[in-house]
Amino acid sequence: MDMVFRLIAKERKRLREQLQLIPSENYASSAVMRAVGSVLMNKYSEGQVGKRYYQGNVNIDDVERLCKERALKLFGLDGDKWGVNVQGLSGSPANLAVYVALLEPGERIMSMFLPEGGHLSHGWHMPHKKVSFVSKIWDVEFYHVDRKTRVFDYDQIERQALRFKPKLLISGGTAYPREIDHKRMGQITRKVGAYYLADIAHEAGLVAAGVNSSPFPHADVVMMTTHKTLRGPRGAIIISRKKLAQKIDSAVFPGLQGGPHNHTIAGIAVCLAEAQRASFRHYAKQVVVNAQVLASELAAAGFDLVSGGTDKHLLLVDLRTIGISGWVAAWALEYANIIVNRNTVPQETASPYYPSGLRMGTPAITTRGMKEREMRRIAGWIVAVIEHSRKWVLPEGKQQRRLFAQRFHKRLAIDGTLDLIAKEVKRFARRFPIP
Repeated sequence: MDMVFRLIAKERKRLREQLQLIPSENYASSAVMRAVGSVLMNKYSEGQVGKRYYQGNVNIDDVERLCKERALKLFGLDGDKWGVNVQGLSGSPANLAVYVALLEPGERIMSMFLPEGGHLSHGWHMPHKKVSFVSKIWDVEFYHVDRKTRVFDYDQIERQALRFKPKLLISGGTAYPREIDHKRMGQITRKVGAYYLADIAHEAGLVAAGVNSSPFPHADVVMMTTHKTLRGPRGAIIISRKKLAQKIDSAVFPGLQGGPHNHTIAGIAVCLAEAQRASFRHYAKQVVVNAQVLASELAAAGFDLVSGGTDKHLLLVDLRTIGISGWVAAWALEYANIIVNRNTVPQETASPYYPSGLRMGTPAITTRGMKEREMRRIAGWIVAVIEHSRKWVLPEGKQQRRLFAQRFHKRLAIDGTLDLIAKEVKRFARRFPIP
């Protein structure tokens, strides 16, 4: 057997034996994986449906056409009013295509501050460093959560927008646990004469199931990735008002990329059909219920939940009151077979690589059939691991941290308490199948 397939087998085993709580990860169905691994990957298809620059695309046209139709149907949209592009390779390139379509270089974008839950693709930059490509082309300013409540103050966002006068206002991010008020964001953009881009990369499946509110009545463009709560392959969908659709199509191709990944589009089409089933709606509701139970259990144990809880699939824990680094906690949890990710929190006082928080979510474990009872057990393990790990204090200074990390991983590998929990989690996880 080729080494690659041995590694794939090892990853399959890891997924079965660990709990995947990273909210941007999920399990695609076997049908989705079959479509993505199909002969469709062999075909070039630059251009749009019926307007290709290569011959032999009759079947590819039908696949992409079907994918677009299913996207409109899933979100209850009229094809005479909305355009769909499914060729974007992932979320960040899809967002970039929207900027290219709607903005001239140097025009203004207003988006959420990254350390408080925003996203890199929304133009992240620091005061003296343009980090993202977007920030090098456009003038980007960030809005913030309220310092006390750690949720949005839409009156403040409106005042900032009236002063800054962006051409594009973006909502969405990676670690904001509460629902976005899309109606209010739409009102703000109309007041300042801007476009409203709703990035629902994380919430797309919840919106499709009616669990979270829809941005479509209020947004000019909606971008979503397909591999998170939608349970599809890694890809993206851009849905825009009809008057903007041609600009966005042209920004994707030939503006930013060549031929689309037809096998991925087929996988997206499959997941969109799956998302129209009653079983998916039940799944999406359970995702939110599970996240809220997990949040309430951690809060009851004394953990500081950013915004006090969650309305969707993810929660953000500020560990500063516990006295442990997010870096230390995330690694300790991994050795206990619980996979989360360390994350910055509002008013962050540490660095992005060694942040103060943990981000966790329930899409993947809910796909495996876990419900409230299992969330309480998982919360118990998380609390036990973090309490046990408070004795490891991350030192200051790069050299000291490098030496600490070497010793730290050796300690984790032989830690009896973590090993005991890891074995319990492994036995527990194997009871719940993955696709």
